[in-house]
Amino acid sequence: MARMHALLLGSVIPRPIAFASTVDKDGNVNLSPFSYFNCFGANPPVLIFSPARRGRDNTTKHTYENILEVPEVVIHIVNYSIVQQMSLASGEYPRGVNEFVKAGFTAIPSLKVKPPRVKEAPVAFECKVIQVTPTGEKGGAGNLVICHVMMMHVHEDVVDASGRIDPFKLDAVARLGGDFYCRVHGDAIFKIPKPLEKIGIGMDQLPPHIRSSKVLSGNDLGLLAGVEELPQPTRFNDDAERLAFQEAQALGQDAIHRLAHHYIERGKTEQAWNVLLSGKIN
Repeated sequence: MARMHALLLGSVIPRPIAFASTVDKDGNVNLSPFSYFNCFGANPPVLIFSPARRGRDNTTKHTYENILEVPEVVIHIVNYSIVQQMSLASGEYPRGVNEFVKAGFTAIPSLKVKPPRVKEAPVAFECKVIQVTPTGEKGGAGNLVICHVMMMHVHEDVVDASGRIDPFKLDAVARLGGDFYCRVHGDAIFKIPKPLEKIGIGMDQLPPHIRSSKVLSGNDLGLLAGVEELPQPTRFNDDAERLAFQEAQALGQDAIHRLAHHYIERGKTEQAWNVLLSGKIN
């Protein structure tokens, strides 16, 4: 089981972190992170996380026990500015110890549920627990906590001009395997347009000499195959690009494909297509 646990958590990555605050029937507060977590619907808004049974002794987490007594939770998103405090809160303190105090967080009242919120968190979801589903009874088994979001709090510092979450401003942290985390920041963030309104031609429609390339990667071909129709090559207006193409053309097809790959890596898809299709006009 330990090997399976390590392989699962090392390969299913990155995992978002549910930093969950709960209370027991006596009002004692608990705050703990869980990386079995995601969003599973927007209408109604549903989040699910899993405070799994401990693998070493099959005991349950205080978060799970609290939810059975008071079916409410505030789930916070963890960003880089609070990751060390979050890690501190994950320590297995005795029942009744307030991790807000241990980790130095500011507890503020929630508006719809009993558990308090973490003031320092960039996003918080006040939730009612609508269902708890155990996946097993042995150590390592999950307990799916299905939560209906009653209210969402978003700090204005992480929102862009259109009112959407800006991933660069959010600076979120995700869980990997073992002691590793990753930061959703800087060059780790990139765009791929969703193929909703525009449907790509697909790899099967790429010209054979491109589809069978020994140089272009699957990612390269996937990007090229995302066009709605094959583009028409144009003459190079840039002298440096024309010279680079002529030098590659003199060396053969693989060199042309290497030049196209060079452009793709730099986000110049139009130039990549041009060198791939320009043999007869340049």
